[in-house]
Amino acid sequence: MTDHIELINTLKETRSLSDEGLKALMRGGGECDAALFSAADTVRRAIYGDKVYIRGLIEFTNYCKNNCYYCGIRRANQSLQRYRLSADEILECCAEGYSLGFRTFVLQGGEDPYYTDKVFCGIIERIRAAFPDCAITLSVGEKPKESYQAYFDAGANRYLLRHETATDAHYRRLHPESMSLENRKRCLYWLKEIGFEVGSGFMVGSPYQTPDDLLRDLRFLGELRPDMIGIGPFLTHPETPFAGFENGSFELTLRLISILRLMFPYALIPATTALGTIRPDGREMGLRAGANVVMPNLSPVRTRKLYELYENKICTGEESAQCRGCLERRVESAGYRIVTDIGSAKRETKR
Repeated sequence: MTDHIELINTLKETRSLSDEGLKALMRGGGECDAALFSAADTVRRAIYGDKVYIRGLIEFTNYCKNNCYYCGIRRANQSLQRYRLSADEILECCAEGYSLGFRTFVLQGGEDPYYTDKVFCGIIERIRAAFPDCAITLSVGEKPKESYQAYFDAGANRYLLRHETATDAHYRRLHPESMSLENRKRCLYWLKEIGFEVGSGFMVGSPYQTPDDLLRDLRFLGELRPDMIGIGPFLTHPETPFAGFENGSFELTLRLISILRLMFPYALIPATTALGTIRPDGREMGLRAGANVVMPNLSPVRTRKLYELYENKICTGEESAQCRGCLERRVESAGYRIVTDIGSAKRETKR
């Protein structure tokens, strides 16, 4: 236990640790976990206080041209009922969210060729015109650099693109040959170059993942320095090649949230829906481990069950107001409070 406390204090003070030290914290357990979570919460409160930022998630299409082996909306899933939201429907979601206090909208979807740059930029421009005081976050995958630039020029200012794994060989075991880690990383650096606030992250416990893979994920994030870091446990879906694998570890995910908070104290880190899916109080525990963002769903109730990246996703039957109210109570029960500003990542001025 003393050794673990020393490791935690070193990571808290220096934001760095040896590979062996990080592996030891990932193994954790018992009192070590409690000390790790407490240290992460102390750091997060020192910078962000008890604030939890809410992002209104709008899952606007479940069409995807890709065939990632872990994803329920993969192209080869023939049993899925597909849908697309119109520009007017997306704007209606934003309007409802705005009335509920949301000041960040996250447009998330599969890589759907229907939404050409012209179509998608038109949607972004309408949101920007209607809600000039809000942040517009996109999560629509890999695009050419000129597309990213067009989205930025249209008014989007944040982009989420999880790298999923920073190990090339592991990446190839999770994705078809048409996709590459090299291109995924290239896209992330393009986004930073253009001026987006960038979010990345990875799955915890994905098939074939090793502790060394997780170390590479942490080291890659150290190189990228994203504004947002989203991680969650791998969760299975019956219509994927990985249907027979076990879900990722809830406990390891919490440890990694805390490690990330200590390594990247100024990052925005969500307590993801996947955490709440794997365990009823998962999001609250994620907040206590150092997370400071939650992303309730603003999508129409009729489409929520259809955006099924993994099995048994929570909050698919709630109206937006119900979802907002439920989350507020959950956040308060964990000892924090929801705030309604756009919640940009804070910048370190001096160290």
